[in-house]
Amino acid sequence: MNDVLVGQALTKRFGQTVALGGVDITVRAGEAVAIMGPSGSGKSTLLHCLAGIMKPDAGEVHLLGTRIDAMRERQRSALRRTRFGFVFQFGQLLPELPAEENVALPLMLGGVPRAEAVRQAREWFGPLGLRSMEARRPGELSGGQAQRVAIARALVSRPAVVFADEPTGALDQRTGQDTMRLLVEATRHNDASLIVVTHDPNVAGWCDRTVEVRDGQLLTGVGGVRA
Repeated sequence: MNDVLVGQALTKRFGQTVALGGVDITVRAGEAVAIMGPSGSGKSTLLHCLAGIMKPDAGEVHLLGTRIDAMRERQRSALRRTRFGFVFQFGQLLPELPAEENVALPLMLGGVPRAEAVRQAREWFGPLGLRSMEARRPGELSGGQAQRVAIARALVSRPAVVFADEPTGALDQRTGQDTMRLLVEATRHNDASLIVVTHDPNVAGWCDRTVEVRDGQLLTGVGGVRA
């Protein structure tokens, strides 16, 4: 498989605290990788560096062979709208927008006309079990439905990599399992790689591979996709 996202010797400090101490990680095309570790271990910092949300103090991040950590903020922001997708613990949907416009938002921010962006957004509702919910606002959705809308929003721009930060943390166990199944299946179907930050081994079990972060260092493990 081809390498899609590569982090090399990533270092990040916050004052005297070493969040990342020279981490190397490679994510391949279509691969789902779980990043595990206790609170404060550096796993979210690693995700933020890989996603271009923050710059490492040292080291490099490459997306499809292009170095991105050295880009200007405007360039990295554009990259996050087009080549990366994001699913957060609480969805972070805009409460004033209907579900279809929440999904369409990355496209509209990228300059796609509203009507075309919404048309593309609606294509995701059937495959993700959200048919007839296009006009509902986040407050009218269950937690699981809201996360499926967030998955659609993450994938609508056909990203190379989807980042999911504790995507089932606010859900009950059954809904969380359903959400992870949809997340893994949808990203794989769209030829995207998936990076999941979690403390839950049941969530990590859906991924192809697990790595563990402890005290800013990476420990490599193994995982397997559930049948």
